[in-house]
Amino acid sequence: MGMHNEAAASLEGRPFQDEVFTTEIGTYRTKRMGLAKRVVDAWRDMRASTRRLIGENPSEGRLLFYILLSDMVFFLSWSLKAVVAPSLGAKAMLPAEIGLWLVAALFLRTATIYGFSAILGLVLRLFGGSGMGKPTRAGVFWGSFVAAPFGLFFAIVTVIFSSLETTFPILQDDFISDLPYWASLIPFVYFISAGVAEAHRFKQTFPVFAGMTATAMVLWFLALYLRANGII
Repeated sequence: MGMHNEAAASLEGRPFQDEVFTTEIGTYRTKRMGLAKRVVDAWRDMRASTRRLIGENPSEGRLLFYILLSDMVFFLSWSLKAVVAPSLGAKAMLPAEIGLWLVAALFLRTATIYGFSAILGLVLRLFGGSGMGKPTRAGVFWGSFVAAPFGLFFAIVTVIFSSLETTFPILQDDFISDLPYWASLIPFVYFISAGVAEAHRFKQTFPVFAGMTATAMVLWFLALYLRANGII
């Protein structure tokens, strides 16, 4: 019956029905996907997932929805790490007003990522990128949301480390206790790098990923230096 419909459509000069065309990974899918399936699709191939999202010409409201969802996961993960079960090393550094800091971070994060997207788009265009503002935001916002579950996972790892510190004193070491924090940044930087690399039509993701990683490390060490000297 399907072969008959295809033949009839071909004879009449009409394209075959779109509804039967699906792909596991790619930029074209006529059936509406659930959000969870979209995220899994992005984990498999972030560039193809971003290409598909940009091809759908998403509204600004839809992009804002993605970043607000990632904000919620960010708030949950940092609440677990900083309030519910902070490590012994973190307790010594956390201010008493940590709850207010987390709420402020939740509200400021969206504006910060909007600014980050604008600056990143400008820098990538200076290096030959062809993406405009909205495709860049799509790559950054979608990448941030796709990476959010990894941040929550490493927050849970931090909670586990914290609960075992008295049993295994090695977990109190600053390097060990900070390891989940560093590890959570890797998927965040990677998925955003892959998203904007696709948005700006770069052939490879690695140069963007390496550049963003190097910049993040420089800013991190600068913050540590300023903190050590009492500037911040």
